[in-house]
Amino acid sequence: MNIMLGNRKLVLDTFCEVYDLLEPWMDHDFWDFSTHEIVLDAVYLVSRKEVLKNLDKVRDIANSGQALLVFSNPAEGSETLVGQCTSAGIQNLAYDKKILIVGGGDMDARWPCLQYDSFLPKILDYDENIAAANRSDEIYSKLVKPYKFLFLNGRTRPHRKYLLEQFKLTGLLDSALWTNLDTTDAQSRQLKLFRDGLDLMSNRMPIQTLPPNYEYVSYTDPMDSAANDVSFVKNYLFKNTWGEIYLRAEPYIDTYFSLVTETVFDYPYSFRTEKIWKPIAIGHPFIAVANQGYYRDLHRLGFKTFGHVIDESFDRIENNQKRIERIAQVVEDLCQQDLASFLKECYNVCKYNQQHLAEMRQQVRQEFPNRFEQFIQQHL
Repeated sequence: MNIMLGNRKLVLDTFCEVYDLLEPWMDHDFWDFSTHEIVLDAVYLVSRKEVLKNLDKVRDIANSGQALLVFSNPAEGSETLVGQCTSAGIQNLAYDKKILIVGGGDMDARWPCLQYDSFLPKILDYDENIAAANRSDEIYSKLVKPYKFLFLNGRTRPHRKYLLEQFKLTGLLDSALWTNLDTTDAQSRQLKLFRDGLDLMSNRMPIQTLPPNYEYVSYTDPMDSAANDVSFVKNYLFKNTWGEIYLRAEPYIDTYFSLVTETVFDYPYSFRTEKIWKPIAIGHPFIAVANQGYYRDLHRLGFKTFGHVIDESFDRIENNQKRIERIAQVVEDLCQQDLASFLKECYNVCKYNQQHLAEMRQQVRQEFPNRFEQFIQQHL
């Protein structure tokens, strides 16, 4: 008998992303759902890969009630999860609570989802990142810096494209340490940027990578012959590994703040990725380009932001076009100020956030089993 779930057994996909958190309460595990013999009346956590590979089996189990299936994909936010469930044809099973979800972002109440901030604890799982975070005081001792802000962009998304084109237009990119790892455009998307009758969102901006002295040590030059024929080169940077999780201190030491372009902008639910936890871990001030309410949700987690020195009211703007325009203006206004004084004003908030992240890292992991138990009991 599983003490967590009463008389139901707990069965874990070894790739379900929360395996290590629930392993002490596990009755069985599997790595190939197609050959696994179903334990009747059990609770299953099944990874995205195994769900999509075994859709007929998943639907049969969910419809028959043989077991309670939980689609586990906390590396993705609600926008992606909705798309995955819809394209797989299991959204109605989720609406009917026959399939539950563990996801990385908040979701609409119709979706039975347990949100888990999987990226928050991971950022300090790497010795390299801890070493970089320990150099955070160098950010504040070097007050004359070669760049105004750090602006990292991977895959093309409309909010990233808008800011890249806007700052290129105003010349502000020349003051930034920035990247663009995707040459595709963002035409016909929700955000618009026109100049002299031209739709700048349709431009194809060339690849821009960090200078080697700012890149993580395992970085590989993406501009080799293998990368020349692709539009998105991020996978070449770290040879298809998760290179963007790593911190190197130098880009943060040589800039006054980070402009964080999160994964989600035009979807009404927050999804916090490694992009926000990196500047928080190293103690760097930031402006987050994300969904409406993103700052509100950070505050609810106990983190502080920089409303005492930056107008953060853009977080309350519902209209996506107006919100991105306001963010661009805030960045441009900030870059006209005395950034050394700005940096000093941010010190206490950044130090608080560093400490709070270290505490939250343990808390979110320790609390997950109990949250999972309550979530399952709620839907049994």
